[in-house]
Amino acid sequence: MAKQLDLIGTAQIIPTALHTEMERSYLEYAMSVIVGRALPDVRDGLKPVHRRILYAMHELGLTPDRPFRKCARVVGDVLGKYHPHGDQAVYDALVRMVQVFSSRYPLLAGHGNFGSVDNDPPAAMRYTETRLAPIAQQSMLGEISDAVIDFTSNFDNSQQEPVVLPAQLPNLLLNGCSGIAVGMATNIPPHNLGELVDGLIALIDKPNLSDEKLWKLIPGPDFPTGGEIVDTKGIEDAYRTGRGIIPVRGVTRIEQIRTGKRRRTKPVIVITELPFQVNKAAWIEKVADLVNQGKVDGIGDIRDESDRDGMRVVIELKRDGKPQELLRQLYKQTPLQQNFGVILLTLVNNKPCQLSLREILEEFLRFREETLTRRYTDELEQAQRRIHLVEGLLAALNQLDEVIDILRNAPDGTTAKGTLQERLGISDSQADSILAMPLRRLTGLERQKLETEQQELQEQIAQLELLLRDRKELLKTLKKDLRSLKRKFSDQRRTRIRPLKEIEPPKTSKKGSSTPSPVLDLDLQTPIPKDAVVEINRKGAICWHSPPPKVKPAKKPEDIVIFRQPISQRSQLITITESGKAYPITVADIPSSGGRTTPLIQLLPSSVQNKREGTLKHFFVPKDLNKHFLVLMTEKGRIKRLAGSELEGLTNRGAQLIKIKAEDALQYIGWATEKEQVLIATSAGRIVRFPVDDQQMPIMGRTAQGNQATRVRVNERIVGCATVNPQQEVLIVTQQGYAKRLQLDTIRQVSRGDIGTQTIQFRKQSDHLISILPSPGTEADVPVITSNNRVLYFQVQSVQVWAKDGYGDSVLKLESGEVIQEVVSDGIL
Repeated sequence: MAKQLDLIGTAQIIPTALHTEMERSYLEYAMSVIVGRALPDVRDGLKPVHRRILYAMHELGLTPDRPFRKCARVVGDVLGKYHPHGDQAVYDALVRMVQVFSSRYPLLAGHGNFGSVDNDPPAAMRYTETRLAPIAQQSMLGEISDAVIDFTSNFDNSQQEPVVLPAQLPNLLLNGCSGIAVGMATNIPPHNLGELVDGLIALIDKPNLSDEKLWKLIPGPDFPTGGEIVDTKGIEDAYRTGRGIIPVRGVTRIEQIRTGKRRRTKPVIVITELPFQVNKAAWIEKVADLVNQGKVDGIGDIRDESDRDGMRVVIELKRDGKPQELLRQLYKQTPLQQNFGVILLTLVNNKPCQLSLREILEEFLRFREETLTRRYTDELEQAQRRIHLVEGLLAALNQLDEVIDILRNAPDGTTAKGTLQERLGISDSQADSILAMPLRRLTGLERQKLETEQQELQEQIAQLELLLRDRKELLKTLKKDLRSLKRKFSDQRRTRIRPLKEIEPPKTSKKGSSTPSPVLDLDLQTPIPKDAVVEINRKGAICWHSPPPKVKPAKKPEDIVIFRQPISQRSQLITITESGKAYPITVADIPSSGGRTTPLIQLLPSSVQNKREGTLKHFFVPKDLNKHFLVLMTEKGRIKRLAGSELEGLTNRGAQLIKIKAEDALQYIGWATEKEQVLIATSAGRIVRFPVDDQQMPIMGRTAQGNQATRVRVNERIVGCATVNPQQEVLIVTQQGYAKRLQLDTIRQVSRGDIGTQTIQFRKQSDHLISILPSPGTEADVPVITSNNRVLYFQVQSVQVWAKDGYGDSVLKLESGEVIQEVVSDGIL
């Protein structure tokens, strides 16, 4: 059949494996759903359908001061211009943006039936009306323009639509979001506006604000339907890692009512608030079914007394019913208490990322700073263009007689324009504005207006240039805008947060009620003892031990401990990735050795986890940070010195310590002081030695690539770097198991970029140097990993001090064809 198709020239068949085509097509479909439908953008917190609804209503002019417009008109505009999907999908999204029980701060105002908490359906779109809510108009659309945000073509290239709205508030956390994509889901709870603003301002003032202090400002979600959050552990897990389970229960109280002819009092349970997204009618039906099945005892009657003033569900008890026991049954068997599974998954640069609370706030602040910069840049350009024209008009008024003479004698407009430019020394645009100036501008009053406008424009330009030049001033404006929005739209928290140990019994109108036992039994985080030791192995697993364990040689390469230090009073561990970016790790997040094994990568931001990037170096920050420097060297021999103060105030966003080219990679990181020296070894046995000073290693910024440390010959590569003091020895090891110790004075000191000193002779032509490290104590054992995946150790005391011309000592017995692949300098025992 393929030959027939080729003969008639209608098509070409390309054989393709079915699994390959399925993988490609499914991935394309999955990414389309993830980016185009299911997940919100971290910047404005909106999915495409919600963004298109808001923008379409903005174009229709449905501002809060205008009359309501039929929802059918809005849905039609959204479908026809931006969102080629079903009308019901668009209307459902619109309805949810109106419902006060679904959104903490609804972005749309509605007129008509938009459903209820009992899951009553909204009226058809031809009956309901809508317009923008004030908070949406001001905080989401107030700064929209093509100069502030990017626009893109719609589905048929007939319209332009915004890629993102210029949000002034973190709507992702403000109203929350839920969505199911392909292979992933998001479930973000709503929060209180005032608390979010306080948290943002605190992060602006103190970027290194601790998580605990940030959580005090933003203590937890704030659901539109109120309720109570039981215990804070789930909140802390969610805010720290992006995932957590938050138990939420309804609000109940016990009242005494009079019944019967004798008007005796009896207790009833009154439910005034239900957990978020719990259907009241369905919950009542669920309770009735449980009673009929005999699974819940003690209920005599249940009725819904809710009205416009709020929710009120009354449960009457049987004569022998106990309110607290009944509540425990309801919490356990019905959604009166349920878990809200938080998944802080959102799109960052069109990639799905699971972020912590801090990272979401930092991403928003980064976006807000960018939009403000673009807005002020555009305003500055407009002001500069305007003042340029005003200066031309004033110049013409100052030389009015000459201007009139030029115009009177000019044969046409083009000649007049050229003559004006030549004789007045003005630009093309200024000449056009003069020619377009009406005669009324010649009056004295109009001249005064131009001079006033010029002065105002000069002040405006100076202010805008200050904002664009000084980041502190820009952040002051950002904080001012946040405070203004807080004053206008903030309200009291609706959801109460109660630690598990502080949960109180429901309030009663009379004495005699006993305290119910908590339904949940959540484990609290284990505190880290002062004598604990943190360990990280080569596999990347991290934990702490108390008391410190007895150090034993590792049998497998992945079990070699590459980092072992006491915690003491330090509170932050720094880890540096292969791309040269540093991230902090809070010691409180590190698990104990008795708990489950935790990979170090899981304690880093989700952006690092998604890149599947490995870690290269770990260290606690020294106390005297200002006296220390970081020395960083790449595989291609680029070396730089970075001030230790660059690690101050490190946040979860991380800090790029060195700029690395695509074909290069970071190889060495170490601390140094000005009294120490740098040694760089090549595979040919050369060592380059130069001091850590401003001449050989000037201090550079974080974005610098560094300088070339040494020239590398053909078939030679850099194998290591070490920072040592002048009295220290160094240890070098070859691939075939030879080692030697060298005193520093046997290696001549040179300038950076020199070829260095030959420090070893090889017994075999195929041998080469593989490692250099500061010589540890003579009692130490050095681990090596061989090509046969074996872990071997040799004692430093078995290695003699040699001159630079010696072969060294054979310290390891290798099998036939076996060579050393790595000397694990951080795993020395």
